[in-house]
Amino acid sequence: MLLSLRIKNFALIDCLDLEFGPSLNVFTGETGAGKSIILDAIDAVLGGKVDRRSIRTGAARAILEATFELNKAAADWLSGQDIEPIDGNLAVCSREITASSGTLRSRSRLNGILVNRQLMEQLRDRLVEITAQGQTVQLGQETLQREWLDLYGGKTITAARSNVTAAWLVASSAKTALNRRRQSEQQRLQRLDLLEYQVRELGEAHLADAGELEHLEQESIRLSHIVELQQQSYRVFQALYQNEGDATSAADLLSKAEVILHDLAVYDVQLQPILEMVTDALAQATEASRQISSYGEQLEADPQRLEEVEDRIRELKQICRKYGPLKESIAYYQSIQNELNELLEGGESMEALELAYQASLEQLKDACSHLSTLRREAALHLETHLVAELKPLAMEKVQFQVEIRASTPTATGADYIAFCFSPNPGEPLQPMSAIASGGEMTRFLLAIKACFSQIDGAATLIFDEIDTGVSGKVASAIAGKLYQLSDKHQVLCVTHQPLIAAMADSHFRVNKQTIEAPCAQQEDAAHNQLSERTVVRVATLNSQLERREELAQLASGRSETEAIAFAESLLVQAASLRQTARRTPNSQSVGDN
Repeated sequence: MLLSLRIKNFALIDCLDLEFGPSLNVFTGETGAGKSIILDAIDAVLGGKVDRRSIRTGAARAILEATFELNKAAADWLSGQDIEPIDGNLAVCSREITASSGTLRSRSRLNGILVNRQLMEQLRDRLVEITAQGQTVQLGQETLQREWLDLYGGKTITAARSNVTAAWLVASSAKTALNRRRQSEQQRLQRLDLLEYQVRELGEAHLADAGELEHLEQESIRLSHIVELQQQSYRVFQALYQNEGDATSAADLLSKAEVILHDLAVYDVQLQPILEMVTDALAQATEASRQISSYGEQLEADPQRLEEVEDRIRELKQICRKYGPLKESIAYYQSIQNELNELLEGGESMEALELAYQASLEQLKDACSHLSTLRREAALHLETHLVAELKPLAMEKVQFQVEIRASTPTATGADYIAFCFSPNPGEPLQPMSAIASGGEMTRFLLAIKACFSQIDGAATLIFDEIDTGVSGKVASAIAGKLYQLSDKHQVLCVTHQPLIAAMADSHFRVNKQTIEAPCAQQEDAAHNQLSERTVVRVATLNSQLERREELAQLASGRSETEAIAFAESLLVQAASLRQTARRTPNSQSVGDN
């Protein structure tokens, strides 16, 4: 239930705080007074679409905040999102809409926690249901009619429809596998030939080490320079340790330096560290000469090995040109081996796939048949229930039938469903979209809502001028039905009908006013200039006098004596209608709802 609504800088509203009652809340006012803006604000705070015009001219941002008392569905959903209710059973939804540099942004919060628009829309479905007169066009849509019938059927149909969806997915998957096998046999054989060739080629290459090519190239360079390596290693040995020419080796020089430093250190101990470094250098030079000598002695020319290495390098480079670097070639080899095995095994046979598809199709048909049976049962209940709801709406002779015909199985069943309607005696039943007038559609929509009033759903029902185009007895019937709905739901209704307004438990008058305010373009300037601005104001009509005045305005447009008397008669008529509506219980929906 919507408890309160705060609006700031939204459309024509500068600042507005509203508190709502639990039953029938009615908004009245002149055409264009801004009544629908309030409903737009409720829609927007729960994730509805907004645009730049949603922000009041001259303002940088709009702020909306709605406080709801949670019903069970909303409370369970909130718990599933790990969001704690406020004060045990409240949800505070807020949305900030900002515009800057041509960019529109909005942020939504739920009990102070930042949430995305999708989550807010999920909560919206559990809190409110908004119905506008324009929505009556949707009544003729077969998809919507099927959804309504299934919703009316309750949990049993929901479960059966889930089974149909699951069976349809299995059947679709089986059919896809069968068709793929039928269409791809030629491609499979072509692929098989290619893979066999590639597996053979890569297998004969004996690929194992992703770094083999790099190692072989290094070995090739070494084998190609054996003679130079032998000569140069011997020269290094001579330079380090044993020089056969006139030049002195590094070891000889270091040895002489060591002797001199040893003698000097006797006179000055500060030279001891230098002596130690020279001694270490002599040891390292000696060890390096030994290792380079050993390296040179082990070098041996091997033309045969060099040829083998170069052949292997050419083979690997050929592989790399065709299949990519060695690492990728090895991975590809492993993958095509698995694919080749699958192709050689052939997977399931055509016969097996055909049998699997036929079996899944039979399961789908069985599930659809069960769903169709349940739908026909629900249709009988809905026909009786809806006619009972339509008769008080000045449609005493109405006929209604849910037509169900077999169709091709889909994820939603194997039924063609159409609502057929005859508002006048002697006229045949025809699809609603073909014959129903706007007023009839309006009453049908209201009756549908009444049928679903026993089903757990949104706690707040919002009707935006669904009484447009009706009057007299029909308006009286709609007033009674709205009041009846408010027994089990909070109802918010925008109306131009005096009798519907007279039925209100909470009555709000909406009007536009012109006030002096800073120029929209100069609100942030230090030298604000005053100009006329239009704002929407809402007054709560608590006294009978205020209500009579408003009803008189609705009835005649002026507060004359006759209009006031008429308004008083409306209040008396509304009181009588209230009693009638209260005494008329809603028919029950299908039992499992």
